[in-house]
Amino acid sequence: MTPTIARDRLVALLEAARRQHVVIVGDAMLDVYLRGDVDRISPEAPVPVVRVRDRRLALGGAANVAQNVAAVGAQCDLVAVVGDDRAGHTLREHLDAGGMQVRSLVTIDRPTTTKTRVMARAQQLVRFDEEDDGDLAAAEVERVLDAVSRAMDDATAVVFEDYNKGVLVPAVIEGTLAMAKARGLPVVVDPKFRNFFLYRGATVFKPNRRELENALGATVDLDQPTALPDTFARLGVEHLLLTLGERGMALVAADGVVRRVPTMAREVYDVVGAGDTVTAYLATMLASGASALEAAVVANLAAGVEVGKLGAATVTGDEVLAAFDDHLA
Repeated sequence: MTPTIARDRLVALLEAARRQHVVIVGDAMLDVYLRGDVDRISPEAPVPVVRVRDRRLALGGAANVAQNVAAVGAQCDLVAVVGDDRAGHTLREHLDAGGMQVRSLVTIDRPTTTKTRVMARAQQLVRFDEEDDGDLAAAEVERVLDAVSRAMDDATAVVFEDYNKGVLVPAVIEGTLAMAKARGLPVVVDPKFRNFFLYRGATVFKPNRRELENALGATVDLDQPTALPDTFARLGVEHLLLTLGERGMALVAADGVVRRVPTMAREVYDVVGAGDTVTAYLATMLASGASALEAAVVANLAAGVEVGKLGAATVTGDEVLAAFDDHLA
């Protein structure tokens, strides 16, 4: 049977989300989109000449999770590092303009991670990454943990958002998990390959299938889940939420029970940012008192809305409720 949720329960959870405070720890970045036209090849080299018509800035990575938390109506603290550079100042300004806390950003001596995409006729021609993705130095780790400790005073849920840019080193992961455990907070993890097995005790662990299989070195067959207990023994988490693309998601409990959550998308324009939306909704719903299955169902509804928008976009609670009503119609 397809997992679902009653409308009055969904309304109650969305209302409760407005009273939550999510702490997000991870890699924030600034996305730059240069859009233009191509009508000739450069005389200098066999490459297209793009005449830029539009330049758009957007929050990426953990910062995109933060703005999705804010879109639900919850408060959030983003614990991330930025450089003392133009991109770092711009990222702060965008967070502040969106009603998000900037007090937990840590300025260090490295460039703010910036991804610049050059687009023409809805096609990405090239991407430039400006970053230093080495692990934080010991003194920087201490500053990040101090920021986490201060943010925890108001926290009702914690998110780890890893893009392998050097923030989520073992000391930050372990220190933050210990603080969350001491306060009994739900923890959502969006991992990458580095430090994949360091999140023991997390409530929901959300890799995509390829990431999980690469980390385990084995294929994960959800129709033959006999190996799942071994997977949970290695990970030490309460639930796995596997994103399966057009097949939706699968929520797997530590006892091996698999619940399918089929996609709710009616039209798919762009999948960029959908995973960040899922992470944000998982955390706010768990903080609001939802079960893991309820949180996954609501997050799946939100993802269905997000992929109907162009680029990394936010999804409000009202949009989720409208999508629920449309699905029933």
